[in-house]
Amino acid sequence: MERRDVVAYLDELFPPTLAEDWDHSGLQVGDLSLPCRRVLVALDFDLKLAERLQGVDLLITHHPLLFRPLREIRPETPQGRKISALLREGTACYTVHTPYDAARGGMGERLSQLIGLRETEPLAPRGRLYKLVVFVPPEAVDAVAEATFAAGAGKIGRYGHCSFRVEGTGTFLPGEGTKPYVGEVGKEERVREVRLETVVPAERLSAVVARMLAVHPYEEVAYDLYPLELQDRRHGLGRVGSLPEPVSAEAIIGRFATSLGVKRPLIYGDTATEVRKVGVCGGSGGDLWRDALAAGCELFLTGEIGYHEGLAAAEAGLTVAALGHQETEAVFVDHVAELLGRKFPELEVIRA
Repeated sequence: MERRDVVAYLDELFPPTLAEDWDHSGLQVGDLSLPCRRVLVALDFDLKLAERLQGVDLLITHHPLLFRPLREIRPETPQGRKISALLREGTACYTVHTPYDAARGGMGERLSQLIGLRETEPLAPRGRLYKLVVFVPPEAVDAVAEATFAAGAGKIGRYGHCSFRVEGTGTFLPGEGTKPYVGEVGKEERVREVRLETVVPAERLSAVVARMLAVHPYEEVAYDLYPLELQDRRHGLGRVGSLPEPVSAEAIIGRFATSLGVKRPLIYGDTATEVRKVGVCGGSGGDLWRDALAAGCELFLTGEIGYHEGLAAAEAGLTVAALGHQETEAVFVDHVAELLGRKFPELEVIRA
């Protein structure tokens, strides 16, 4: 197994296309083509981990080691010591930051499970969608459509195999050296074709186009890709969901704090009120309180929120609890370690 195999699996679960524009997820230091036997998973690459890199092939972190451009790398500085340790031990460092925050099955669901939320949806959708339009001879349209669906296209909400098809006339003139599916070289052809349209999430775009081209019978395939304003609501920052029955905000905050090992959460608003719809966003998710309010939440749980933002939320009728940036994101370590352990049983996975 190579390091790139581990990274490819993480990219499949938490697509890099979900990264925020300001983020710097992905490979930070090292070579992914080398063998991988031992992986260390950490929330941050702090200095104490520099002493634990011996024998570690791949370090996976949530927060990036390299976040802003470097002007210099000096071994007497903390940043320089970390980079030097990676290079000295031959350890690659890979970061899964906001893609983990936003991906379906990532941090949002992990935190939602701690308080028993049901039917969760993103608070702030982040998935990008494209429309694929391809022109296909009628006898091949079903095969081409099925190929795109199998590669991840055609999903709208909880519906799959979504497409639109309309028949028309296509024209082409095969030039010298071509091998047309129908027609003759040097003679303009007019043929029946189906315009096949379907939606594709950004993270599946390359795979869908590759499968479509592999199945399509034409030597040269005419197709278009259009970026859509419509967002893929499978992915996004934070989650909103419902509890099985109304419970006091105080009880839910206490349950969440206990599961995270937090003793004194910072609370704004009324904790005695009974709540059923709850929003949650780890880390610095306080800015999403308005999204939580607009989604009908009575309680919003997050890592950190500004003082004035907290007061504004409470005045708007939303109870907010901040339980710490690190504390709410620490679920990353156990979650990613569990995923890698199940996928690669031959891999030694260490948790920081």
